[in-house]
Amino acid sequence: MGDERGPRTSWTFLTQHARVLLMISRNPTVRLRDLASACGVTERAIQAIVTDLEGAGYLTRARNGRRNHYRVTRHAYFRHPAEAGFEIADFLELFSRLPQGSGVEEHRDDLPSGDHHERDNA
Repeated sequence: MGDERGPRTSWTFLTQHARVLLMISRNPTVRLRDLASACGVTERAIQAIVTDLEGAGYLTRARNGRRNHYRVTRHAYFRHPAEAGFEIADFLELFSRLPQGSGVEEHRDDLPSGDHHERDNA
């Protein structure tokens, strides 16, 4: 019996909430439509995530004409007890060094996925 197991699920280290917060921190006027496209979820899901983040105090939203302008509360603390003593500022800073584009990161096929099953089978 061979060990031909594939990955159980398609998961990433960052949650959609973290990804949306990072993208907003990089582009405070990003459209929900662009966030949805980059995250691979619906605009309604992005609206719910933004509402969650706003309700938890991680960002504020102000209307500027027809566009929203977001401000990330960089000195807010992580929610989970294991990280509760740490501000999100360092997390945001870590990802701020990525190449700056339109604020919506593109998926790059030339980078390794980190999936050891793919790497081991190559």
